[in-house]
Amino acid sequence: MNHSATNHQLAKFIQTSPTPFHATLNMANRLVAAGFEQLDERADWQLQPGGRYLVTRNGSSMIAFTLGNLEQGLRLVGAHTDSPCLRVKPQPEINQQGLWQLGVEVYGGALFAPWFDRDLSLAGRVTFRTSHGDMQSRLIDFRRPIATIPSLAIHLNRGVNDALSINAQTDLPPIVAHCLEPERDLRDILRTQLIHEHADCSVEQVLDYELSFYDTQPPSTLGLEDDFFSSARLDNLLSCHAGLTALLASDAGQPCILVCTDHEEVGSSSACGADGPFLEDVLKRILPDERERIRSIQRSILISADNAHAVHPNFADRHDGNHGPKLNAGPVIKINSNQRYATNSETSSFFRELCAQVQVPVQSFVVRSDMGCGSTIGPITASRLGVRTVDIGVPTFAMHSIREMAGSRDTDYLIRVLTQFFNATQLI
Repeated sequence: MNHSATNHQLAKFIQTSPTPFHATLNMANRLVAAGFEQLDERADWQLQPGGRYLVTRNGSSMIAFTLGNLEQGLRLVGAHTDSPCLRVKPQPEINQQGLWQLGVEVYGGALFAPWFDRDLSLAGRVTFRTSHGDMQSRLIDFRRPIATIPSLAIHLNRGVNDALSINAQTDLPPIVAHCLEPERDLRDILRTQLIHEHADCSVEQVLDYELSFYDTQPPSTLGLEDDFFSSARLDNLLSCHAGLTALLASDAGQPCILVCTDHEEVGSSSACGADGPFLEDVLKRILPDERERIRSIQRSILISADNAHAVHPNFADRHDGNHGPKLNAGPVIKINSNQRYATNSETSSFFRELCAQVQVPVQSFVVRSDMGCGSTIGPITASRLGVRTVDIGVPTFAMHSIREMAGSRDTDYLIRVLTQFFNATQLI
């Protein structure tokens, strides 16, 4: 597949996945369409040799797996479904100066400034009581622009280009409507939206919700020679898409697991996060014998795929001079001696060999010694399972912005390497 077709598919996936709930549903639907069987954690599992399965938790995390010879070890790829954003508060309605706004809570380490002057929409999960008295949850997505956060004019803030200070409580509530009409209620609006999107819904009362604002600008390929790919939520839906595409492209002859979990941007400590029991629970059902499970895990390798920092031409001094990953130069092996990344010399060498086998360039990243370092699900999963891990990712600009940028060739590079990994007949 050429990188143009790859980017088209990535764009479609991201645009229809404004929240972790939507991303998980889209991945699950694609797997089911390809012949995977969806399992329910509350039911008994009858797993068959050579079977292909998937299971979700909280509707925002997913594990898909194929059952080959488990004694050979598992080929695991991990990514996360969440991205920094603005989440609507439980009682969000604000009436100010004749305008109706919604109070928001910042989710994750978001860059605030890029959220201003954007055409925003709203999506997420809504839980409601039906006219029959039972409780249900459905996903909604307004899709069209319904809100914005206007910047303050420079005439009223003359020093804005020298220093910008943004207060998350007072400066970020989006404007949604005039409040000149009778008092609005968000739950009534959500009830109308539920009925509009789900004709089978019999909604009596909206009970609660998990809603996120997002930018409606679609992903795009840009540059004079289409060298770049720009989109919201590249961190980390790009890796989810690459892992899913690689799993579906693999020959299903090896035992493979794709793990896409929620809440990485806030530490992964949740029932469905990487620091929770989800993956361990699934592994115990795949390999119920503890000794056999330990032996299999010790033969396994996890590729933790999460975006890496490309060297910014205007801020090249923020990188170590020998470790500045570049766009369109292949996936990046992420290394940190303090175990913020779980890569070691053996797992990095293994990944380099995978790249060489499919003629994909590879880079490395080490943070400057006088700067702090982010982390990923790699060290968390490695410490919980004891699995050998390599942390890698596609180089990007503007990580945690409302709009990020990657090289147009790098997603295809990553898919090729992960497909080779899923097909690998031998691990180290």
